[in-house]
Amino acid sequence: MSATTAAPAGAGTGSPARRPGVVLAVILVTQLMVILDGTVVNIAMPKIQHALDFSPASLSWVQNAYALAFGGLLLLGARAGDLLGRRRVFITGVSVFTAASLLGGLAPSAELLLAARVLQGIGGAIAAPAALTLLMLTFREGPERLKALGLYSLVSSGGASVGLVVGGMLTDWVSWRWGLFINVPIGIGLVFAARQVLSETAPEKGKFDVAGALTSTLGITSIVFGFIRVAEVGWTSPEVLGAFAIGLVLLTAFVLIERRVSHPIVPLRLFRNTDRVAAYLTMLLVVGTMFGMFFFLTQYLQGVLEFSPLQAGLAFLPLTGLLFASSRIVPRLLGRIDAGKLMISGSVLVLAGMVWLTRLTEDSSYLSGVVGPLVLFGFGAGMLFIPNTGRALAGVQPQDAGAASGMLNVLQQVGGALGLGILVTIFGTASRNSDAASKIPAERIREILTDGVHAAFVGSAIYAALTLTVIVLGVRPWNRRNPSPAVERIEEVPVEL
Repeated sequence: MSATTAAPAGAGTGSPARRPGVVLAVILVTQLMVILDGTVVNIAMPKIQHALDFSPASLSWVQNAYALAFGGLLLLGARAGDLLGRRRVFITGVSVFTAASLLGGLAPSAELLLAARVLQGIGGAIAAPAALTLLMLTFREGPERLKALGLYSLVSSGGASVGLVVGGMLTDWVSWRWGLFINVPIGIGLVFAARQVLSETAPEKGKFDVAGALTSTLGITSIVFGFIRVAEVGWTSPEVLGAFAIGLVLLTAFVLIERRVSHPIVPLRLFRNTDRVAAYLTMLLVVGTMFGMFFFLTQYLQGVLEFSPLQAGLAFLPLTGLLFASSRIVPRLLGRIDAGKLMISGSVLVLAGMVWLTRLTEDSSYLSGVVGPLVLFGFGAGMLFIPNTGRALAGVQPQDAGAASGMLNVLQQVGGALGLGILVTIFGTASRNSDAASKIPAERIREILTDGVHAAFVGSAIYAALTLTVIVLGVRPWNRRNPSPAVERIEEVPVEL
């Protein structure tokens, strides 16, 4: 039943909800807030590092703590909406996110900031799935829903890159803390509006797969922690080896739990389709490439080219604009151009952009060394994400549609965190080696940073090459069996970047 014909919970009037525009605004602002917060602190990283005394390697946890909590608990959050009611869960998630943002903005230490980022991720994982479901219930199937989903897709696809610009503005004009504080008045307004206009959904019967959610999240977190610690203590450290061992044990336990539990958070039958596995692997790799590029290009722009936070944020505008444009253009191209060829072309452009970035030196300029790669990356990523979503959802049974699309969003967050963890290892090793070779590291800080960033970009280029390989190996059989893989589903399951 459409929520446009149901009374909002708590209204007490029994009259139909006649404010779908307000409902859409609440959902879009919520989605923008949780997606944007994955990168809004990215531009502020140098300021955060100085203010709270982070090491270069541990600094990545400011982003990864959010991404892992958000991605790891996203499917559990969706299940909570099914069992407890979406409106109630949505309000709870936004409230947790808002309180965590206030805590993070006030954080006097690195440990408290990371704890706040974890809580933000938990709040986002609770609120985001309920928001999308409420959107689907508010707007009837047909042009009305497609228009709403188009706006949702636009916000989802551009939110991460917009976060880079907004983060630069707030850091430069006020303080890095306002990248978190800004969520507080917005979150309070969302909770108030949600209580007025959102309709409650009837709770379903079922069980929570808490064990599956915890083992998967903690397993991935342990492996990411291992990679990040390698940058500081080396591969043979008992701490690193222990983290990898614990991660593998937990992930093995996760698979065993999912095979036996009655209501698995991730139905393992989704992975029986090789095309879908290739699509998931593509998402994991390309987002790892993307988040690594965001993180290390920010370091380069501010540490080597000496950009202010605002200038660094605005420097990403070529990428932001092209991602927005592609989210509108690519769905129309899919009816005319083979989706497999589109994905291969996009992957080639991403790889070309990353190879170009490996040529950056201390003497490079923004116009000659950065703009071109951002343009290539923006075009390429835009050509990849939407058809890859269709590829992942082609042939999915109706009862698994939510889990299949949810896995895409989970893999984006996990892929970003894992990719960044691996690249931080490469960056830290290169920087440490360069530092060790220098008798006066203070006078060579720009050279040392450039060496580390160069190594990280080489790692990102390898990630991009692996993405292209997976697509080339997987596209042909997909096209042969499914020449036009459910383009309409691409519009119905937006991908969060």
